[in-house]
Amino acid sequence: MSALPFPEHPPVVCLLGPTASGKTAAALALAQQAPVEIISLDSALVYREMDIGTAKPTREELAAVPHHLIDIIDPADSYSAAQFVTDAERLIGEIRVRGRQPLIVGGTMLYYKALTQGLNDLPQADPAVRAELDELAAERGWPALHAMLAEVDPVTAARLAPNDAQRIQRALEIHRLSGQPMSELLARQADGRTFTGAADQHYRVIALEPSDRAVLHARIAARYDAMLAGGFIEEVERLRRRGDLHPGLPSIRCVGYRQVWEYLDGDTDYATMRERGIAATRQLCKRQITWLRSTPERLPVDCLAPDYVEQAARLAGM
Repeated sequence: MSALPFPEHPPVVCLLGPTASGKTAAALALAQQAPVEIISLDSALVYREMDIGTAKPTREELAAVPHHLIDIIDPADSYSAAQFVTDAERLIGEIRVRGRQPLIVGGTMLYYKALTQGLNDLPQADPAVRAELDELAAERGWPALHAMLAEVDPVTAARLAPNDAQRIQRALEIHRLSGQPMSELLARQADGRTFTGAADQHYRVIALEPSDRAVLHARIAARYDAMLAGGFIEEVERLRRRGDLHPGLPSIRCVGYRQVWEYLDGDTDYATMRERGIAATRQLCKRQITWLRSTPERLPVDCLAPDYVEQAARLAGM
């Protein structure tokens, strides 16, 4: 008898959505209906000392249901998609051994793609190359480095904004280390990804998507203002006082933090900082929605519907 394509376990439920789509509220509601443990799919929530600007769940929310992959690394360190895959696969097994259900919640779609489709064999990060690129960016600005990228990898440059520092740096780093455009490496490796167990799992993807982006944009602005009123600037000031953090780190590049850091540097005024923070969050939201809608296996739910939590629960089978 041939083996079944998936083990006897039910599918791993993934609750995905853009920023401010109500993922935390929906996840906590699902946790009241089934014995779940939440695995965070969020590249910002991994950092300790970064609570307000990441919209991290409150202490009460974290205590209401077990959460994983939150507050696991220092802001001076980095966390990769490969590390997420390793951690998530380990946690899925451990949670099931405890007789509970894993619930993956977040909006870092690169992590979801790595978990379910595997990882591309691209060059590892090189601190020396990154430091050199950071120095160039400090001298010339990221738009100039974006222009450099357009010369060596026009395909990648075309899909990146001129100020998308993290992705521009990574694409230039890959080109310097491999001598080849990242876009060509990805295309060549599309059929040769390295899987680390993803094929042993079955995933049910519930996508919280807005029927009206204007409403979500209003939520984003209101939440950013609430963060500022709740001590976001003071949080970034505490990070700056450590003395070992700088804008080149992935943690400080997180949406919102970069803009407040620039404000504290004196590069912008308060109104400009607020406007740029909201605009960057909206851009993140747009990218997340684009990723979601390119995911054919997703089960969409209008996150603006009054009963969106009930809809998500029905689709989750909880």
